[in-house]
Amino acid sequence: MALDQSELDLIRGSVSKIAEQFDLEYWRKMDKTKEYPWAFKDALAEGGWLGILMPEEYGGMGLGLTECGIVLDELGAKCGFNANSVFQYYVFPPGPVIHHGSPEMKKEFLPKLASGEEMMCFGVSEPDNGVDTSRLKTFAKKDGNRYVVNGRKVWISNALNADRILLLTRTSPRNPEKPFDGMTLFLTRLKDKKGVQINRIDKIMRNAVDSNEIVFEDFEVFEDEIVGEEGKGFRCLLDGLNPERIAVAQTCIGLGRGALNLAVQYAKDRVVFDRPIGKNQAVAHPLADAWMRLEAADLVTQKAARLFDEGRPCGPEANAAKYLASDAGFEAADRAMQFHGGFSMSTEYHVSRFWMEARHLKIAPISQQMVQNYISDKVLGLPRSY
Repeated sequence: MALDQSELDLIRGSVSKIAEQFDLEYWRKMDKTKEYPWAFKDALAEGGWLGILMPEEYGGMGLGLTECGIVLDELGAKCGFNANSVFQYYVFPPGPVIHHGSPEMKKEFLPKLASGEEMMCFGVSEPDNGVDTSRLKTFAKKDGNRYVVNGRKVWISNALNADRILLLTRTSPRNPEKPFDGMTLFLTRLKDKKGVQINRIDKIMRNAVDSNEIVFEDFEVFEDEIVGEEGKGFRCLLDGLNPERIAVAQTCIGLGRGALNLAVQYAKDRVVFDRPIGKNQAVAHPLADAWMRLEAADLVTQKAARLFDEGRPCGPEANAAKYLASDAGFEAADRAMQFHGGFSMSTEYHVSRFWMEARHLKIAPISQQMVQNYISDKVLGLPRSY
């Protein structure tokens, strides 16, 4: 059941209070030291927010993407992408388990995730296949009731601290006629397990949450750890693609608003030629334009979230939301950088962090160009270009 506006406002207010405990100085420190923000994660867990999308029977709130979007927007604006990443990896990677996991798997795992007792990571991306998931090479060879996994994954967030990994592998060779068949999804323990090596990737941004290369060498997984059916793992992932795009859109809007807020305050405070720079239309108008673009992207994103929550098709809207929001979020952050002038290069002013984070989301989890490909093909019916 949809919440009324007063209930939605209560969610925003409650999340805002948590965000205010972890100000931009806290996130600058976490980013600089590459330290996972455990205190922030625990605060979210204490408020029950890690289980916002989890069914109530597993200790969650049983809410939808509309409500989750408020959390992402507020955290993005007040804290930045590190905070959103902490939150997102508790609420979106579990989607295939919620929809396709066995009753025993869900009962054993989901309450631990909703409470924050356990952490997970999501093992799909590989070094060589880019966005062509059908060509992944990590292979799980069956041996009795177990499978032996060999291969590599890359850009796997949370792996250094994750208790479990949702791991996509091939269990049969790629068939060009049915390229997405033959992939199997496993939910298995990762921490303190043999046959796995985790190497942290040095990044220019979002360093409070680790990203990693993972190498599997004779890594064991078992039949009762399969999510859904053997050979149909990619289909299980499809349930998570649209909500992921909507979530990224909500994050981009939050980042854009955070950067815009910094720019507006700076434009009020910075005095040049005996007047605040915000009095100049060359500053004021681009910031006003950025606000309008964020509002427009937010409306498309809310529509996509509402369609998803109602169980209706939302592929075009989810992709459009990601495209428009990442453009609007980065444009707001870029203008915020411009109007901070030379001080934009100083980490003291925080704006550069929003700028880098917003730029990243024009690439991940799907590039702007791939969204255009999707709309061209699936919506407009033009010949497929790839």
